[in-house]
Amino acid sequence: MALSAPSTLISHNRAVNCLAFSLPKHGNLAVNHQQLHSRINFHSFSDPPYVHQSRNGGKFTPSCLAKTVVSDVEVHNSDFTTDAAADDTWSEFAKNVSGEWDGFGADFTIEGKPIELPESVVPEAYREWEVKVYDWQTQCPTLADPVENTMTYKTIKLLPTVGCEADAATRYSIEEKNIGGVDNEVSAFAYHSSGCYTAIWSVADKNLLELEHCLINPRDRESRVRIIQVFRVGGTKFVLQNVRVFCEQWYGPFRNGDQLGGCAIRDSAFASRAATNASDVGGVWKGSNAVASFDSSGDNCLEELKDNGVMKSIRDGSNLILLPKQLWCSLKDSGGETCGEVGWLYDQGYAITSRFCFSSEGKLKEVSIARETTVLEGV
Repeated sequence: MALSAPSTLISHNRAVNCLAFSLPKHGNLAVNHQQLHSRINFHSFSDPPYVHQSRNGGKFTPSCLAKTVVSDVEVHNSDFTTDAAADDTWSEFAKNVSGEWDGFGADFTIEGKPIELPESVVPEAYREWEVKVYDWQTQCPTLADPVENTMTYKTIKLLPTVGCEADAATRYSIEEKNIGGVDNEVSAFAYHSSGCYTAIWSVADKNLLELEHCLINPRDRESRVRIIQVFRVGGTKFVLQNVRVFCEQWYGPFRNGDQLGGCAIRDSAFASRAATNASDVGGVWKGSNAVASFDSSGDNCLEELKDNGVMKSIRDGSNLILLPKQLWCSLKDSGGETCGEVGWLYDQGYAITSRFCFSSEGKLKEVSIARETTVLEGV
């Protein structure tokens, strides 16, 4: 996936009702713009409504994709320990990852600074008032086949608007990705029944590697983040180029992006918010851990994240890229190996993390996801 804005504009106009809001009266301001659209429903399916067809022709209804909000008690008891068969794990993963995920996305430098949207997509009114725009409003329709171990999703970016100066939500770009099956594009994919996953994407023509970490909020299955670390690869050397973040909410069963959360969106633009405090991330952490190992042959790109007991980690707060929304990531070389992590502090003293490790030959060795809590001194 190219890092620059796509040269071709993919547009899709949809009538909306929106609320007007006035521009700020002071220039040179960084704002969290949020498109204000009413909920839109579309009926452009070849199949009957709410019956979905997988890429291999199999059909299944969203009943298998249904979401449930779980209580804190249920979540804490589940952790990452499970003895379910592999087929059952994928089926559960498919249920939790599938659906319409709407939210906001932004790019950050390796120092954690937000990157402004291209000037060509920023409304003239914003430019006149020197308002900085960092966030895309996004959609991520996702569908995983519970039987065939395949998954497809789209990342859709919508052009920013000011109030009701436009009467349509316009798609700026669409990027589709496929996991498993004959259309597989992923180099490695580790999944957990909760809906969390880690994916490795190669961009051969630009010598880029994207590590995508999808983390579900353990206390709210309808809230997730996707953090994508973009590396330039030279031989066995990994150089971080930038970090891409999507904060998303679940809005219903899969409809291939034909439903926009709009005014019902429960989140807002975030890129210009304050970064996570290093002191909140540092210290001793402990929690359940799930691991997927990959061999150098690369014969099997899909691996289940399996329970690996309890892990303990120590962070000193340094060498972290601190991001908004209580997020962070890191990268380090250790004995010739390249290892790193991303993390989400979803509550004070509670975090969910995703780690990876590449060998000295540049081959992926291991991916893990952990649910951690801080350990008090002297405990």
